[in-house]
Amino acid sequence: MTVFPEMMKEALIEARRAAEAGEVPVGAVVAREGEIVSRARNEVEESGRASAHAELLALGRAAEALHTRSLTDCVLYVTMEPCPMCAGACLNYRIGAVVFGAFDKAAGALGSVMDIGSGAFGREIPAYGGFCEEECAKLLSDFFKDKRE
Repeated sequence: MTVFPEMMKEALIEARRAAEAGEVPVGAVVAREGEIVSRARNEVEESGRASAHAELLALGRAAEALHTRSLTDCVLYVTMEPCPMCAGACLNYRIGAVVFGAFDKAAGALGSVMDIGSGAFGREIPAYGGFCEEECAKLLSDFFKDKRE
């Protein structure tokens, strides 16, 4: 499976949109063969749904667009390491790989705190972290700094 790191720039666009809407700035893109299939940003606050994470929304939209729930030929690009809920969704959607920006040392589920994609749940998820890491992490830290002030 080919990974297209430039897709992280597209995920960052979504993360900035999330921040502008008052959401935690996480953005996601699902791509197949270097072409964007779906994109999303966090919508937790505006939707009132704790499950409205960028990853879940992007995966769901990709499945709808491709008329399948098996995204084995797709890559999820997300600005922050997926949490356990989102990593579990990656398993269930059978995503081909995950590329993420910032590591989440508090709740990261693809290597930082735990590794749901390690094969313990019957399937491995190739995960690659640290793409545009500084930019992704700065967006998050600036957002929370502004919230505290």
